[in-house]
Amino acid sequence: MNMYLAMERELLVARQQQGKWQAEAHLVGMQPTCVSVDPLRPERVYCGTFGRGLWRSSDAGRSWEPVGDARSSMISGYGKALPHPQLTSVAVSLTERSGGYGVVYAGAEPTAMYRSEDGGNTWWELKELRELASAPTWRLPDLPSISRVRWITPDPSVVGRLFVAIEAGALIRSQDGGKHWEDRQPEGPLDTHTLLMHPKIPNRLYSAAGDGFLYQGRGYNESYDGGETWRHPCEGLQHHYLWGAAVDPADPDTVVVSAAESPDLAHSLKCNVQSVIYRKTSGQPWRRVTQGLPDAQGTVVYTLTSNCEEPGVFYALSNKGCYRSADAGQSWEPLPIPWKSDYEHQRQQALAINNV
Repeated sequence: MNMYLAMERELLVARQQQGKWQAEAHLVGMQPTCVSVDPLRPERVYCGTFGRGLWRSSDAGRSWEPVGDARSSMISGYGKALPHPQLTSVAVSLTERSGGYGVVYAGAEPTAMYRSEDGGNTWWELKELRELASAPTWRLPDLPSISRVRWITPDPSVVGRLFVAIEAGALIRSQDGGKHWEDRQPEGPLDTHTLLMHPKIPNRLYSAAGDGFLYQGRGYNESYDGGETWRHPCEGLQHHYLWGAAVDPADPDTVVVSAAESPDLAHSLKCNVQSVIYRKTSGQPWRRVTQGLPDAQGTVVYTLTSNCEEPGVFYALSNKGCYRSADAGQSWEPLPIPWKSDYEHQRQQALAINNV
């Protein structure tokens, strides 16, 4: 198993060898923002950066090359380069395949979306996204003239269906691989930070959002009909600004989320960050989890994920380290991954896992 930890200034690739964790730093100084693994070709990994474009590994993170730049487009002889160097999200489709690889989607700041059918070498902008009626209202709270594509979720069950979270302002949907788009639904979340689907329950969406900071009870959102209607099961949550989320591969009703009282307390080390993890199972309210985790005070809001080949297992990444839960989120333990003291003063960006 390999883990890809997008730190503030570098991508840390961690793997177990002879029972011990080893870690190598890649893309040093390039501000990695997002990581995605091709679900059917796990040795193929993509990492977006803020200012240096998209990078690709074909050997499970041992080496990296830039893709989608002007030079690669000229060599391939067709398509277009990826014009935005400031990438904020990347995802690889399970159901859309081309040349043996998954179709790749990339999102940028300012908001723009792109699609590649050749492993990231050439790209086409999905321009209709920026023509939606709600687009003029999209804006970041601290940068009101700018918005970004925060999260991309290709549907694992429906070919070509795609969900995109704009930070902040909309959760939108495409039914045809991004050629055409449907605008946000009236009750849908506006500030989704993590959007998930589960292969065992088609049409179910899980949204961890910042909406709850302004509208209490709207931090966590679920849809059972592909985003047409939404409900907000937030009973038990005492922190309403949600950031990360993960779902148990074996049980679609077991979910963990990371949360804070406000955006500043989630992300800003200058404001003495304080963040927590909650867990929910079927028919039960949210319950805060503390066993095995560091003190909430001084902890940057966690990035969460699960591994499709490990039922009942979750992973969490913060400035305090990387943690694993083997009992579906009830208790945690730190992974002995080499950890620089500099990491404790940084905001981690993304976490991904593959099984090669």
